[in-house]
Amino acid sequence: MPSGLTASSSVANAVLEFTERIIHATSPYVSAFKFNIAFFEALGTDGFRVLKEALSCTPAGIATIADAKRGDIGNTARFYAKAFFEDLNFDAITISPYMGGDSVRPFLEYEGKGVFLLVRTSNPGGNEFQTLMVNHEPVYQIVARTAVGWAADLPGSLGFVVGATNLDELSHLRTAHPDVPFLIPGVGIQGGDAVSVMNSAGLGPVLINSSRQILYASDRDDFAQKAAEQAELLRLELREARHSKP
Repeated sequence: MPSGLTASSSVANAVLEFTERIIHATSPYVSAFKFNIAFFEALGTDGFRVLKEALSCTPAGIATIADAKRGDIGNTARFYAKAFFEDLNFDAITISPYMGGDSVRPFLEYEGKGVFLLVRTSNPGGNEFQTLMVNHEPVYQIVARTAVGWAADLPGSLGFVVGATNLDELSHLRTAHPDVPFLIPGVGIQGGDAVSVMNSAGLGPVLINSSRQILYASDRDDFAQKAAEQAELLRLELREARHSKP
């Protein structure tokens, strides 16, 4: 963050001001804000306050996603769902599927809320399990197909997290699941190319996530303005890629 913020305030208040100014500056160009919960938890007792205040300044009509990657079972999952969907009123959350359907269904029981399931991630370690072959099919495809079954009779909305750097897998998942929303991280500094991602994602619903390229467009006092410029550029690039599809 810009040194001017941290020099004149506590870390927690600097994070809050930084986040609020980013939200205000970029909101004309975005459809959602994804809050990485770990960075708020790292603030200790101030973290929950900062998160709630930052959420409160998100304009109406822009979705909020808790990037929490929860994935526990039974009462634990139900209380996680309550915390994020009722107490914090997030619109969606990221969930790990490793513990199976009973760790995911409590989140899908909320009508009007979304669950983005980690299906094919872009981190290097994702290859250790997600691409393993089971009966001639990679695990990530089995997870995606099974999750659609979990969501079939529940009121919540299911989406997949699919990394921007795995274009072949992205294309295969879109072919198999043409109507499932994809949350696609990894565009920008992580190496994902916006046009290539849009081509691979087909015509189904997608939410492109670019974090560091926008958040840290400048480390000076003009950080919010530069973030807005980067957000607008990416938005225009994505729209052009979408409209140029045959």
